[in-house]
Amino acid sequence: MTGLPILLDLLGRRVVIVGGGAVAARRAKTFTEAGAEVQVIAPEVVAELAGSGIEVVRRRYRTGDLAQAWLAVTATDDPSVNAMVAEEAAASRIFCIRADEATAGSARVPAILHSGELTVSVNAGDDPRRAVELRNLIAAALETGGLASRPVRPAGSGSVALVGGGPGDPELITVRGRRLLLEADVVVTDRLAPRSLLDALDPGVEIIDCGKSAHRHNLTQDEINAVIVDRARRGSRVVRLKGGDPFVFGRGGEEVAACVEAGIDVQVVPGITSAIAAPAAAGIPVTHRGLAADFAVVSGHRDPGRAEAGWNWPELAVGPATLVVLMGMEGLAGITAELIEHGRPADTPAAAIHRATLPDQQVVRSTLGGLAVAVRQAGVGAPSVVVIGAVAGLGVR
Repeated sequence: MTGLPILLDLLGRRVVIVGGGAVAARRAKTFTEAGAEVQVIAPEVVAELAGSGIEVVRRRYRTGDLAQAWLAVTATDDPSVNAMVAEEAAASRIFCIRADEATAGSARVPAILHSGELTVSVNAGDDPRRAVELRNLIAAALETGGLASRPVRPAGSGSVALVGGGPGDPELITVRGRRLLLEADVVVTDRLAPRSLLDALDPGVEIIDCGKSAHRHNLTQDEINAVIVDRARRGSRVVRLKGGDPFVFGRGGEEVAACVEAGIDVQVVPGITSAIAAPAAAGIPVTHRGLAADFAVVSGHRDPGRAEAGWNWPELAVGPATLVVLMGMEGLAGITAELIEHGRPADTPAAAIHRATLPDQQVVRSTLGGLAVAVRQAGVGAPSVVVIGAVAGLGVR
């Protein structure tokens, strides 16, 4: 087609649609959502229009029906009526969309995409199917990060998003998490976050590496809180990128509290926690009908032999059918010994999943009593997720 693509502000402006079928109903919905005052003229209308609350005039089109209209739409199955509407629209200098013959109208309805603050319209040489295909491809690219778009924000509108990066595989981050990451001005990342995603960021994005590991802390938690608040106060869009889920042993609650106290706009984007994803990647369900109806997730990042560490060994040993231990490799021998001492059978199936969901994933299967030795012999260390319970004997592949 020839012409200039434009956006029309139809808020409070009259749009007259001639026709009462399915096409008219779709057009009426589109223009109503755009804020237009829609009037439908047709002897009969589909149920979708009849119960929509849209103004419906049940008769044939008459000359003069376009008075006060800003836009006309023809959607009848009678070409002569459609031509009559288009002729009156042209005489009145009103743009007209013809559903039956696009090239005979003076305007077109493109395939439209709304994505956050973006509005994308696509016309493919008046081929509606091709336009929809292109629109959908653009939508998918925006959602998955294949097409990056960093909106410009006014000064002083800084924000923080705590984004769960998932269990390891960069493709397992959520769609929203990937989009916010691509829009970020500052990324504060952890050691176990999906770091390969950082390679796709704009070169101007500031990347702050917390580098947390068992024996190395580049930044303390208080320092991390101070950094994300400081950058947001400067007007930056800050993404705090974590492995797994921000609220599963990720201290996300502390970071949210720091932002709230500082008056910073903050949101949490859940991630796929390794507590469930790692067993799944090894083919181990944490629950299984007739075998395990509950499970517990505990942190192994403490000394299992110290009472003040907070372990409730009697409850953990005989309570949950499945026990998932995160950050427990360093104290694994002590954890397994305490569970056996407090009633969990030594021959209970157990497994350790190392670097779950990544190409070099390694699974070590044994019993509760033999797991510590088995992982040592296999040379498996952190990061690993330990699963204890009958389900650990399932899913062998």
